[in-house]
Amino acid sequence: MLVAMKKILDKAKEGGYAVAAPNVWDEYSIRMALEAAEEENAPVILDFAELMGDIYIFGEMAVAFAKKSPVPVAINLDHGCSFEIAMKAIRAGFTSVMIDRSTLPFDENVRQVKEITRIAHALGVSVEAELGHVGLGTESDEERNAGLTHVDEAKDFVEQTGVDCLAVAIGTAHGVYKGTPHLDYDMLEEIRKAVDVPLVLHGGSGTGDEALRKAVRGGICKVNIFTDLSIAGCESLKAYMAENETINLFSACNAAFAGYKKKLIHYMRLFDSSNKA
Repeated sequence: MLVAMKKILDKAKEGGYAVAAPNVWDEYSIRMALEAAEEENAPVILDFAELMGDIYIFGEMAVAFAKKSPVPVAINLDHGCSFEIAMKAIRAGFTSVMIDRSTLPFDENVRQVKEITRIAHALGVSVEAELGHVGLGTESDEERNAGLTHVDEAKDFVEQTGVDCLAVAIGTAHGVYKGTPHLDYDMLEEIRKAVDVPLVLHGGSGTGDEALRKAVRGGICKVNIFTDLSIAGCESLKAYMAENETINLFSACNAAFAGYKKKLIHYMRLFDSSNKA
């Protein structure tokens, strides 16, 4: 069933678990994400980034699949970096938009997010925003630490913008880490106490099961995952090619996405969202 992301995350916050938000971009990835969710009886958030293809074609396909699913499904724009792409996502049927103005000064971040939130809420669409900045895994610890979320700003930001959930920077990064991630759980606890909306963790891949489990117990309600799913899919594809003398593209794609799906199920169980649909 297609639902607003707010409905999924408010329930996760109340229940003390997190919902997996895998990046998807085509029929294969959508199907595998939904199969994983249905097998686990878990809610799922389909994250789509603008660089992954035509947003209208994706939206039409994702909405059709989501409506047929027996579990709660939200379709979310991941890292929307312009007003125009947010409006396109809403027109394409997305039930949530993530507005990323995290590199802007605080007041400008607030102004732009508040404007889109007003429009989105009028149409029943949820809004996620980022405060602090989750950078790349190739950055130094010093660069990542410079982008950490400030607790006092988080409270003001949520109150001024009216967002439905907040992505926080507590030490994770996008992509493959150059070193070992160090999450600031004390900061997470302070933010959780200061704001009353669900918290989101970007850059979940490579963080490690123990660290992610602790983050979820500390108040994270949504975890964005892609790199680990991509790696698992590639490893599954390599195994298929090594085991088969005759290879065809259809079977190869199925093999790759079987690995993607298996890894996603692992994270749904890790986040304790299984049987929470």
